[in-house]
Amino acid sequence: MRTNILILVASLAIAFTSCQKSDPEFNQVRTIENIDGLHTGRVLFYDKQLSVNNTTACASCHRQQFAFADNVSLSTGFNNQRTLRNSPPIQNLRNDNEIFFPGFTTGNLLFWDGRESNLTEMMLQPMVNHREMGIYDLEALCDKLESIDYYQELFIRDYGDTSANLITPGRIAEQLSSFVSGITTFNKMDNTMFGMNLSPQEELGRQLFFNKYDCASCHHVTQFSGYLPQDTNAFANIGLDVVYEDKGLGAISHNAKDNGRFRIPSLKNIGLTAPYMHDGRFSTLSEVIDHYSHGIVNHQNLDNRLKNQFGSSAKFNITDHEKSALISFLNSFTDFNLITNPALSDPFVIKSK
Repeated sequence: MRTNILILVASLAIAFTSCQKSDPEFNQVRTIENIDGLHTGRVLFYDKQLSVNNTTACASCHRQQFAFADNVSLSTGFNNQRTLRNSPPIQNLRNDNEIFFPGFTTGNLLFWDGRESNLTEMMLQPMVNHREMGIYDLEALCDKLESIDYYQELFIRDYGDTSANLITPGRIAEQLSSFVSGITTFNKMDNTMFGMNLSPQEELGRQLFFNKYDCASCHHVTQFSGYLPQDTNAFANIGLDVVYEDKGLGAISHNAKDNGRFRIPSLKNIGLTAPYMHDGRFSTLSEVIDHYSHGIVNHQNLDNRLKNQFGSSAKFNITDHEKSALISFLNSFTDFNLITNPALSDPFVIKSK
């Protein structure tokens, strides 16, 4: 019996080793070969070593090919845990707060629930989130990064500092914020003067968007952020549910009138960032428009912009022809250069062990 057990254990060990050797990821290592011209924040953004078990990077949930959003309803963090909300695109965040409105304090406008207003401070939150990257000690993370040669080179280059505190949580956040601030878009709509150079179908969609259905009352598409800084209605309850398990802004403000209110997203690159809504419930733009057409449910906090003259949820009854035109117009917000820009891409080189 003992001999059979030993044989079984040996067989399993051989099989496990064989599986590891046949697994491409087991036989590969991600590394940085040349730091010349590399933005430190870009390296941090794509480095899985910022997670507790080296499996998850910022870029795992914010992927360049999807305009730095994710293409699944809920993203996968470390240990295959799911995030509680859909990963929103992280583009034009610097434009929102600094370029177009210098000196303006946006208030709490970051994340779906608006719990953060400072982009730099936002950078560390996914790292310490127990579902996303699982770091339980930021100082330990700094020690870990200081043991990696390319981080030694990058931070000495950037800060001219060789002290024991070369890498700090503040510097990590600063570098990440600087990189994310550079993720900006420019698209066909930005290059038009309210209709010029749009196709006939896109132009019809534009007129429906701004006039008949007044989508622009929530989505200020001429602004990079999707809303105006003076707008106090940057959050909305759009009638997704009668009862919201996720209370959104209400969980932060502790005001029942905010339950079910979520940040109104930017429409830049909206054609690339499916699925949609805070929980990723809609797979396509067609489904999103169907919701506004005839799917809005009554809720005590339903945004007034989505109510009819009687105070109930509106039914806009958008036709198929109009829906196609609206989708064409929304797709004109796509910046294809963003998703191929090498300055924003993964800088790591894959090498065999």
